[in-house]
Amino acid sequence: MGSVVLTREQTATGPAVGDHESADSSLKTASVLSKAQRLVIKVGSSLVTNEGRGIDAQAIATWAAEIAALRALGREILVVSSGAVAEGMKRLSWSQRPQAMQDLQAAAAVGQMGLAQVYETEFRRFGLQTAQILLTHDDLADRTRYLNARSTLTRLIELAVIPIINENDTVVTDEIKVGDNDTLAALVTNLVEADALVILTDQAGLYTADPRTNPDATLLHWVKAGDPRLEAMAGGAGSMIGKGGMLTKVLAARRAASAGAHSIVASGREPKVLQRLAAGELIGTSFIADTPKLTARKQWIADQLQLRGALMLDAGALKALLHEGKSLLPIGVSAVQGEFARGDVVACLNLDGTEVARGLINYASSEARRIIGKPSSDIESLLGFVEEPELIHRSNLVISGQAA
Repeated sequence: MGSVVLTREQTATGPAVGDHESADSSLKTASVLSKAQRLVIKVGSSLVTNEGRGIDAQAIATWAAEIAALRALGREILVVSSGAVAEGMKRLSWSQRPQAMQDLQAAAAVGQMGLAQVYETEFRRFGLQTAQILLTHDDLADRTRYLNARSTLTRLIELAVIPIINENDTVVTDEIKVGDNDTLAALVTNLVEADALVILTDQAGLYTADPRTNPDATLLHWVKAGDPRLEAMAGGAGSMIGKGGMLTKVLAARRAASAGAHSIVASGREPKVLQRLAAGELIGTSFIADTPKLTARKQWIADQLQLRGALMLDAGALKALLHEGKSLLPIGVSAVQGEFARGDVVACLNLDGTEVARGLINYASSEARRIIGKPSSDIESLLGFVEEPELIHRSNLVISGQAA
């Protein structure tokens, strides 16, 4: 990976630090939102529910006013909102976030009613229509449903409707859930090919350490999305109301960057934060993407959260994939992990077991085990047929960000 941008506030102990040369100079002086046309804005539970006290209609009204102002300037906006479970907890008089799946689903079902109602009411004051969109991982993992979701959201944008998006917590199970709305927001950013992701939270941005426990923590203004050092800085979980902490936001920014989208993590309590960001003011932490945009098909592959299996690659295959731009042939695979069918998304692992790529497999796991380590010319004699000479064709293969 190239050099990382890690700039922070200047303090009495010394000047700002970091490799400033690796950032686009235009991004150092103005918010990444200043030129962004299509935005995904994610609002956290603690903001939406005023730290769990119930839906904060005034806060939502404030964001609706800001979004209406951005819409008037021609910006396209999608909102990913947490808060359904927290509002359900309030209505059910639960003080602690439940652990049991059925309790979480019940809380989400109760809270979703109030959440949708407040968003509709507050946006209508500004002449804007809203649409409730509830997604699960299966909606994004299945190629047909992925395209349907993309088409629906794109059409809503064309109709000047503001989609209010949440995970469908009333039906998800551990096997099909996205897990947190920071990740969902990144997936939606990639789904609609947004220019930027804004994550509004109860923190000012990403600090060098947890500012709640470390008085020496300083705010990072510019970072390179995907730098692994950021994950160590992000620390642990969030509040008892929300599920995600700063780590999920760092990972979401990395995921959005894979589609070429910049991200900003900022405090949702900053006055007119969205309008000020859109006007170019530097607020919070900006995560800069330096990855070219993938094709829609490759982005769908890259965004799969649940892989069906994995292939262990030898040194020759790693070189062919990472440095020569070639397809993955059976001869370069030393082991097959998991059970999968033809067309499933599987990971490609290096000698240490780290994912370096992923792609659509041309053979089922039982067939792959019979042909790995062999030249493609032997496939027909080993299987009795030939689907493709490659296990994964280059057009169906995506190199992982940190391996690129």
